[in-house]
Amino acid sequence: MAFLNTVSELKPFKSMWKIKVKIIRLWRQYSAQGGATIEMVLSDSNGDNIHATVKKELVDQFAPVLGEGMTRILINFTLNHSCGSYRTTSHPYKIGFIETTRVKRCDDLPYALSGFKSANFEDILNGSLNPDYLVDVLGQIVEVSHVEVVSVNGKDTQKISLELRNLEDVRLPIVLWGSFAMDVNEAVQTKGDESIICVLRFGKIKIWKAFQMPTMCHMCL
Repeated sequence: MAFLNTVSELKPFKSMWKIKVKIIRLWRQYSAQGGATIEMVLSDSNGDNIHATVKKELVDQFAPVLGEGMTRILINFTLNHSCGSYRTTSHPYKIGFIETTRVKRCDDLPYALSGFKSANFEDILNGSLNPDYLVDVLGQIVEVSHVEVVSVNGKDTQKISLELRNLEDVRLPIVLWGSFAMDVNEAVQTKGDESIICVLRFGKIKIWKAFQMPTMCHMCL
């Protein structure tokens, strides 16, 4: 295969990069400023992640060749500084698709490649992690509350509180909202006394009742 760059090499001094990546997360997003866009988290064979955006004018062009779980070769794209308080990766830059970006089909990267990097519970609890970056968390559910219905921005939303335990028996409080709260509640009701391991992706660290804890954007049980 022709020479490929790695995600860690990407910098904004040129656009003619060529990378092979797996789309580990893909979603549609709407904002008043950017309109309807495609947002992705990409991972290369080294497990390094980078965020990518397809702006609204190019969604129809690229949507048919992009999908979660797919491996693609991307050629010719821009790189801009990653900023904001909901950063999906620690990479200092993010990819922007342009009209001349090429997306090529290729052999799949390993199925097990997920870009998952579990955050240390103690680092979350002691406030040493930058809350602008979303975190991954893995732990056993040891405590769970009943589902509450609370008003958020004038809309009723489900909320559930739980506590995770890691292998060192450090406990981490978690708050889940909406469908994530209902997913956990259903799993707890279904599994009964069985142990439940919770894999949480892209959680936002917030202070809740004097504790640092993630509130989650994506979750697997």
